[in-house]
Amino acid sequence: MRPSPLSQVNAMQPQSAGQNKALKAIAITLGDPAGIGPEVVVKTLLLHPQPLHPWLLIGSLWSLEMAAAMLNVTLPKIHMVSDLADMGDGLNMLDLGQACPQDFALGQVQAACGEAAVAAVEYAAKACIAGQVAAMVTAPINKEAIHAAGYVNDIGHQEILARLAGVERTATMLMTPGLKVVHLSTHKSLIKAAQYVTQDTVFTKLELIHETLSAWGLPQPRIAVAALNPHGGEGGLLGREEIDAIAPAVVQAQGEGFTVSGPLPADSIFNRAIDGEFDVVLALYHDQGHIAIKVHNFHESTTATLGIPFVRTSVDHGTAFDIAGDGKADARGLVAAIAAAQAIVSKNLASL
Repeated sequence: MRPSPLSQVNAMQPQSAGQNKALKAIAITLGDPAGIGPEVVVKTLLLHPQPLHPWLLIGSLWSLEMAAAMLNVTLPKIHMVSDLADMGDGLNMLDLGQACPQDFALGQVQAACGEAAVAAVEYAAKACIAGQVAAMVTAPINKEAIHAAGYVNDIGHQEILARLAGVERTATMLMTPGLKVVHLSTHKSLIKAAQYVTQDTVFTKLELIHETLSAWGLPQPRIAVAALNPHGGEGGLLGREEIDAIAPAVVQAQGEGFTVSGPLPADSIFNRAIDGEFDVVLALYHDQGHIAIKVHNFHESTTATLGIPFVRTSVDHGTAFDIAGDGKADARGLVAAIAAAQAIVSKNLASL
């Protein structure tokens, strides 16, 4: 039986307070204050009120306190810091100082909440780049809210992190127990996603997967590439992308020494990966990969960003404005994301 994410978090902790001093904190951003981010953070803290591995919460304290009041619970003791050099063991928090907006409302798009969410992500990313924290874990932000705040070129976390890190090659990897999926593209319309499938884009993504997963403790990862068209294109009868773009990219990657298979029909490739045949699947567009992950195990699914010079994991759900403030949000995704960050930092990706 595979251990739960919380038991993985506990298992990765050091065994003595003396060892703590050598460990850098994992930064956890609170997400959009109007969504379920603060609520799942509170629920995670209640499950693990004094982590042996230091955690650094980044965001607005008022949003955390509001979530605790809504849940009718008391927050565990949190060490408030204004300078990262002052962090201690267990729970720490850096309040970025944004006041609660006068017109604040749970479950609604608000520019001030988008601004607060991006500020926390930027602070955590810069701390990662500077080596002040070991990794960052993000609660969900809202695309409409960050656009309302003026971040018109940042569609989501991946674009913000790429901008701050100054990189162009990035990818999203979704993980849930027994299945890992990297996407060739995510935030593109279906038509544009299909047009994006070229030999160069597929090979570049395969190279990024091989390099990143090897660095994260999965040497020579077994990568399977999904077909774009039904039945793998049926020899060109249902589309030529497999013949003209995907297969040549696979051959090119194999020539570089990567362990790559494909293109394989999308209706069977994910089940083969779950059965252990492959370590990771390259999906060719957003829903091709997301549906497989969420059907297999939605509540424990997480994401990791490839291509940036630090570790970032996240929940694989959105701000869920429709249930914000109802106390119904499930914290298992955040617990799993923290466990994933710790596994990657420990170069133990194979444990996930």
